[in-house]
Amino acid sequence: MLETSARLLRLLSLLQTPRDWTGPQLAERLGVTTRTIRNDVERLRSLGYPVHASPGVTGGYRLGAGASLPPLLLDDEEAVAVAVGLRTAAGGSVSGIEETSLRALAKLEQVLPARLRHRVSTVQSQTVTIPGSGPTVDASVLTALAGAARDHQRLRFDYIGHDGTAGRREVEPHRLVHTRGRWYLVAWDIDRQDWRTFRADRIEPRTPTGPRFTPRELPDLETYVMAGLGQATWRFRARVTVHAPAEVIAGRLPPAITVEAVDEHTCVITAGSDTPHMLALYLGMLDADFEVTEPPELVKHIRRLGERYSRATS
Repeated sequence: MLETSARLLRLLSLLQTPRDWTGPQLAERLGVTTRTIRNDVERLRSLGYPVHASPGVTGGYRLGAGASLPPLLLDDEEAVAVAVGLRTAAGGSVSGIEETSLRALAKLEQVLPARLRHRVSTVQSQTVTIPGSGPTVDASVLTALAGAARDHQRLRFDYIGHDGTAGRREVEPHRLVHTRGRWYLVAWDIDRQDWRTFRADRIEPRTPTGPRFTPRELPDLETYVMAGLGQATWRFRARVTVHAPAEVIAGRLPPAITVEAVDEHTCVITAGSDTPHMLALYLGMLDADFEVTEPPELVKHIRRLGERYSRATS
């Protein structure tokens, strides 16, 4: 009986991997006959595990989704990863799952072997979580966005822009991106015929979803999203001529700032910030001569800084 139970656990562990297993493959792995495999599959089904079987040469066994959630088998590394992930989710940026995450974590830690509990507790004891003050996104919104992206279905939603204006958008959702403690949707905007990045906490999905679409080739997500995040929050923008090679200046700037070469010794950057003071400081840190003619708030502030620095050395 113990041998049979151990074999069932090993069989279940194999079936949880995202692939199809033929009867002979499972029999070879477990050192039994294909008849034994068929009997063990029936035992798993009687215990509530939805093991699907597809006929044919390319067919096989696969663990599917059932009406209820059966127990799952996790190896050591998976169990530690899930425990740490649940602890992080309990204080994360997705609202509505904090208590659920803690309940799931308590159940998992109760059955973890001592060696794994020690690893999880070590990570937790040596980690300091600083509560975020930013906005949170509802878990149901993330689920709706992810589902539409997975199924290639158009989305309609109400959206509040950075400037506070409300509007309705229709998009082809492609990816969810999590960075800087916030969630973003990267989508093709139907009306603007271009890629756009939307903050998930400002999205209110409308139902039903729209027709299916053919996925487009995505831009480089890291470059596109980081550039969009920087420019979206700028209140003051400026095109500045810098007397230095473009490759030198590009290495001193974040991806959100574009650098255009004029010649071997000159380039133009498009930069911005929330205040003229902060933008002037950034320009000063380029360690190169530059010229700026607009906006007037920035010109005025740089002139004032120049006078201040001149008085400091007189």
